[in-house]
Amino acid sequence: MRLGILSDIHDNIWALEDLLARLGDCDALLFLGDLCAPFTLAALGEGFQGPIHVVWGNNDGDKLLLVRNADRAGNVTLHGDLGELHLGGRSVALTHYSNIARALAQSATYDLVCYGHDHTRTMTRVGKTLLLNPGEVMGRFGVRSYAIYDTESGDAQIIEF
Repeated sequence: MRLGILSDIHDNIWALEDLLARLGDCDALLFLGDLCAPFTLAALGEGFQGPIHVVWGNNDGDKLLLVRNADRAGNVTLHGDLGELHLGGRSVALTHYSNIARALAQSATYDLVCYGHDHTRTMTRVGKTLLLNPGEVMGRFGVRSYAIYDTESGDAQIIEF
């Protein structure tokens, strides 16, 4: 199973559209917070046909309309501040915040822990756990990036676009 991992769109729907065109071979998407406006969630849900798992970021404001748009999309699951999933035989945790992600990785409960928030591409091992920040879709700091995780091999790559 191939998982597309992305974070911090911050309403850059043009970058999101570019990215979605690259994710057609992914089985599911993991989004790590900071969609910002509800229209961005609508674009995400419309632009990818598979399941999309979303956690809140600190800039996701109109949660009522975000929830409504997720319901309308039909393929978006909102997990609140923490998502815990089993995908392709792997245990996965999602959060927006690095301090929470590090604690989750140190628990040795998960194969993969993903976070966003600081817009910095990072991939390290904490024991058996891969701790991953895919960077930002927005491109505020000059580089737009996302990650792909293969549940069969347990390997990931961060890709600039």
